[in-house]
Amino acid sequence: MEMYQISYEKPKVTLLQESGLGVAEIAARTCYDSFENSENDCVKHAMEELDTDAINNIDKSELLSNLAWVHHHHSIIEHATLSFLIQGTSRGVLQEHARHRLQAISVRSTRYTMSSVINAFVASLEAKNGFDFFLKTVLDLKLFVVDDEAYLAIEIKAMYDKLMFQYDRDKNFLNNAVAKSSLPFLETHKSDAEALYNALQCGKKKRNVGDGFKHIVSDNWKVDMVVTFNIRSLKNYFDLRDSGAAWFQIQWLAEEMKKVTPVKYLKLIDKKQKDA
Repeated sequence: MEMYQISYEKPKVTLLQESGLGVAEIAARTCYDSFENSENDCVKHAMEELDTDAINNIDKSELLSNLAWVHHHHSIIEHATLSFLIQGTSRGVLQEHARHRLQAISVRSTRYTMSSVINAFVASLEAKNGFDFFLKTVLDLKLFVVDDEAYLAIEIKAMYDKLMFQYDRDKNFLNNAVAKSSLPFLETHKSDAEALYNALQCGKKKRNVGDGFKHIVSDNWKVDMVVTFNIRSLKNYFDLRDSGAAWFQIQWLAEEMKKVTPVKYLKLIDKKQKDA
C-alpha cells in the first residue's frame, strides 16, 4: 500500500555575493612566501603592486587546488565566502541549519512579521464563522512550505485554536495584539471582519507582536534568510546535506545552493566538480 505524500514547495536560492578566490591564494602564499610561483600575475606581484580588483576576480588557483585535494589543508579556503538569499524554506530547516556553526545567518523574524496572522484572528472575532474567515485569510498569506490545502486546514485550525485558547484567558489579548492607534478600528468595523482586517493591515503594526504569539508557529512555517559561508564550512554543509542521508527539505536547499555556487569554488570542495 502506497503512503500518502504531502506536497511541499521547494525553496528559491539566489547568490548575493562572492568574495573571490584571490584573498585565499594571497593568504596561502603569505604562509609560504611563494608569490613568484603563482600563475596569476596579480598575485605574483601583489607585494609590490596590489590590484585588489584583479585579485578578487581570478578564476582558479593551482596552489589552492593542491592544498585542498593533495594536502587537505582546508583552513586557507576559509578566506573565501559566499552569501545566499534563501526564500521559502521552513523553520524545520532553520533548526537543522543552525547546527552548522561557522556561518552568518539572518532570518525573517516572527517577532516583527506576524502582524497579518494576528490581524486575521482579531478580525475573525467579528465573523459569523470565525475559523472559516481565519482559514481563508491565512491561506492567502502563503505562510507555509506545505502545498496541500487539506493538510494546511489542520495546521491552521491548530493555530486558530491556540489563539482562541489565549484569547479566552487573557483579558489584555486585544491590547497585546493590536497597536494602540488601531484599537478604534475594533469599534468602527464591528461585525465586519473583512473591513476590520483591511483596516488593521493598513494601520500601524504592533511592535514585537510575535513575542506573545510565537507559540502558534510550527516547523512548516515559511522563512526567508540570508546565510554566508566560508568555503571550508560550505564544503562541510554540502558533504552532509547534499546527501541521500539528509532530511529531504534541507537536502533540497543544499541542492539549490549548490546550483548557484560558481564552479571555481566547487572545484575546491566538490570532488565531482574537481574531476569533471
